[in-house]
Amino acid sequence: MSDRKTTDEIGPLLGPADVRELAAALGVRPTKQRGQNFVIDANTVRRIVRTAQVRPDDVVVEVGPGLGSLTLALLEVADRVTAVEIDDVLAAALPGTVAARLPERADRFALVHSDALHVTELPGPAPTALVANLPYNVAVPVLLHMLERFPTIERTLVMVQAEVADRLAAGPGNKVYGVPSVKANWYAEVKRAGAIGRNVFWPAPNVESGLVSLVRRAEPLPSRVSREEVFAVVDAAFAQRRKTLRAALAGWAGSAAAAEAALVAAGVSPQARGESLTIESFIAIAENKVPAADAADQEPTR
Repeated sequence: MSDRKTTDEIGPLLGPADVRELAAALGVRPTKQRGQNFVIDANTVRRIVRTAQVRPDDVVVEVGPGLGSLTLALLEVADRVTAVEIDDVLAAALPGTVAARLPERADRFALVHSDALHVTELPGPAPTALVANLPYNVAVPVLLHMLERFPTIERTLVMVQAEVADRLAAGPGNKVYGVPSVKANWYAEVKRAGAIGRNVFWPAPNVESGLVSLVRRAEPLPSRVSREEVFAVVDAAFAQRRKTLRAALAGWAGSAAAAEAALVAAGVSPQARGESLTIESFIAIAENKVPAADAADQEPTR
């Protein structure tokens, strides 16, 4: 049975046969190195757009558009779409795909040929939403970079490996709560937004996929120290997650005594572990870092 769907069924979107034909014409074979798995199901990309609550006035940035499956679905709804693509062949082909399949919206599309981790500015109006099937091998670094670099992004919906989705959305006390969970929570309220089956991809990945929704905080979390200072505490706490915070933060603070002084001042038990702390607790610890030389005087009497 043919996997080609009619134009009436999927409109300008790409079906399985379209994706394979485009790939063949371009000589493209998805690579594990770049985490490429192309979405071949029109219903899935429209579901992603609905779940992302893309509005007609949104300026959407998409990372890793590939052959354009999600790009076209976004362009059907959003005011503008800017796609960031690292692959030379895919970047060169995508504007032509948009012009051929959605010509009336082609002037609303922009392409940035770059590694998303190196993108510091985007053409046109500031983005209001990030919607992407992120390359699985760099999903978390790309997500955090985009949220940091583009504070106008209010809403994000990303498709990532299910295990990564669980980590991003996990709360304190969860066994998969860790660095991605805390850092994402610095920027936004994070939650799982659904699962995606393997059969909507070509090639089908060896792992399950999930959707993660991030809604940026209306006001940044109150902090007297920088994001970098807070993230340094987070990194140290989870680098040795089985250790107590007194031990895990010794290198960050300069000594175990200095770590304990900061923890006590922040209202956190020195015997706690990073997996039990909220982002607010990590901020408090960073705010109360003391010089190692002063910590001995502050060490509690045992």
